[in-house]
Amino acid sequence: MSSEKRKVLFLDRDGVVNRERGEFTWKLEDFQINDGVFEALNIFREHNFEFIIISNQSGIARGLYEKSDVEFLHHHLKRAAVAKGISILDIYYCPHHPDSSRCICRKPDSLLLEKAIARYHVDSEQSRFIGDAERDISAANKVGLQAIRIQPNSSLMDLVPLILGA
Repeated sequence: MSSEKRKVLFLDRDGVVNRERGEFTWKLEDFQINDGVFEALNIFREHNFEFIIISNQSGIARGLYEKSDVEFLHHHLKRAAVAKGISILDIYYCPHHPDSSRCICRKPDSLLLEKAIARYHVDSEQSRFIGDAERDISAANKVGLQAIRIQPNSSLMDLVPLILGA
């Protein structure tokens, strides 16, 4: 394996990659990719970014849906991305809910980011985290990532000049 560090764009899922509906999204018919996501990721890919999604999925712990539902949705997302010329390196999610367990993988904690950074040999100085909630920003800050907070469901195309310094 190469010792070269990777430049990764970490993305929250609901509200950043797909439409935040104000309720849990686990059914394919409710899963809508936000405008500008694939266009922006293609531009970032051209600048050597790779992509990892970090998501809280507490509906699993609440019994609203199963891990298999989340995995199915993520499989669909990866296939849709590949069809647009984008490879998603990995998707990490926390299935816990604070009412039912204490965990350190649920954002604003940072275990999922720590695992991804270690596994994929991520260059934290060149990498970024895009989220739509304070918990995303807090998790990123704990591992030394520059975090960018956006409004839910806004276009990632707006961030291209900011991240690339254009």
